[in-house]
Amino acid sequence: MHLTGLHVYPVKSMYRLSPDTAAVQPWGLAGDRRWMLADPTGRFVSQRENTALGQIRVALLPDGALSLTAPGGSRIEVTAPAVAAGDPLAEVEVWGTRFRAVEAAKDAHEWIAEHLGDYRLVHLDDPRARPVDPEYGRPGETVSMADGFPLLLTTTASLDRLNELIAAEHPEGHEALPMERFRPNLVVGGSEAWAEDGWRRIRIGSLTFKVVKPCGRCVITTTDQESGERRGPEPLRTLARHHRLLRKAAFGQNLIPERPAGVEGDVLGTLRLGDDVEVLEDGAHWPADGR
Repeated sequence: MHLTGLHVYPVKSMYRLSPDTAAVQPWGLAGDRRWMLADPTGRFVSQRENTALGQIRVALLPDGALSLTAPGGSRIEVTAPAVAAGDPLAEVEVWGTRFRAVEAAKDAHEWIAEHLGDYRLVHLDDPRARPVDPEYGRPGETVSMADGFPLLLTTTASLDRLNELIAAEHPEGHEALPMERFRPNLVVGGSEAWAEDGWRRIRIGSLTFKVVKPCGRCVITTTDQESGERRGPEPLRTLARHHRLLRKAAFGQNLIPERPAGVEGDVLGTLRLGDDVEVLEDGAHWPADGR
């Protein structure tokens, strides 16, 4: 097996970057979901509520800054704010976890309001501020502003199998779904379909990862990531019928990186397309109902 895809989402729910290499930090790929939009209550905003987020193209600039480009070509550069610089803090929330992030400058909010809605753009200055769900993580393990865990892994074999199942459900014809619908960080080729459901610990290149929880899927998977259009009930309908784990329509597995012995600092190592993938620990597949 080998690594066939690497994806970074600098702003939660906006368009992806797909580099050939990516540094791994304890809270995820470098630059992944350190920014997000929050509504007036502080709750995160995603494509669940506003599909237009996925149409904003993002580039990472030096020192954590961003470039955002709207479909019509309007563009803004946003400097990464910092607590030390006196930029205002905002209390924000991702799936029930509240933490503090730093608000971007006023011109960024104005640009966001013009193109997306009444939201604030915030930056996670301290990626140690948000712990991983203690039911699945250990004390001290943290996550960026991703939904719940540092990395999401999918496999090409499972996507192929899912597309076969969808085709069987739609004998009149249905387009094959691309992997981008599932917004993974890591894509693995060369496995058996659904094999990842039994993985418990893996090595990719020189780095090791705990496989901690299946990813329950939502309406974002029904959204074309190129056009922003909702495209009907698939893949949720077919996943709900054929691949339910922990009582949810599931696709992919959440990972937490392990710190290599002797490695200090924020960078644990680097992943590269083509890296070998090895299963170090396997176990029973996650049950369809309950744990």
